[in-house]
Amino acid sequence: MPATPAWPPKSAPRLFVEGALSRAQSVSVEGNQAHYLARVMRISPGDTVILCDDISGEWAAEVIEVRKREIVLRAVEHLRPREAVPDFWLCPALLKKDRFDLVLEKATELGVARIQPMITRRCVADKLNTARARQIMTEAAEQCARTALPEIGEPQKLDALLRDWPTDRIIFFADEDGGEPARASFASHSGPAALFTGPEGGFDDRERELLRSFHNVQPITLGPRILRGETAALAATALWMGVSGDWQT
Repeated sequence: MPATPAWPPKSAPRLFVEGALSRAQSVSVEGNQAHYLARVMRISPGDTVILCDDISGEWAAEVIEVRKREIVLRAVEHLRPREAVPDFWLCPALLKKDRFDLVLEKATELGVARIQPMITRRCVADKLNTARARQIMTEAAEQCARTALPEIGEPQKLDALLRDWPTDRIIFFADEDGGEPARASFASHSGPAALFTGPEGGFDDRERELLRSFHNVQPITLGPRILRGETAALAATALWMGVSGDWQT
């Protein structure tokens, strides 16, 4: 007798939708999401789509109707609640567009709670399309089966970001001039944390002095080599997740 196929199928497409979901609720998707389901995934009535609402978690939904510009689904079963992610902020200096896109995508996959872009003196960019950034992060969350979307902040200048910094959140500052080894530093602190990484040209002397004088900063070193901005941000995030985050379980 053949085995009963797993349900929902692992191949089912995943989408984030706006608004809280509930059992038997009808959901309509349009635009790019409808195009993706109909033209790329070739879904048909009766097929399964996994929906996430960033509120209640993950739902299996049945495709009810495939229209020309709209897909109608019905939430069938609540699969799992919205996940709890470590209270870790990544605060990277803005980089060139393609490199910063990589940071947004991979940091989402790694499990950060918030990405707070910084503007420093040596940044080659000083603006970010946050709507586009949010879309990149949403697609990354869908790909990696994440049920909680990270927050994205508007870019802030370094001094302004420090001015309003929460007193209970330690800053790990990736300093090219050296500091405590990152792994040991991560292991010695618990609670809310953030990682500051620099732009292509690094932090300048004045910025480095400002950071080192701040009351809640721990300078760290990321090894013997000078890393690109995107490499430093992602390598250190991965290390933090392994030492203090949700990679321990």
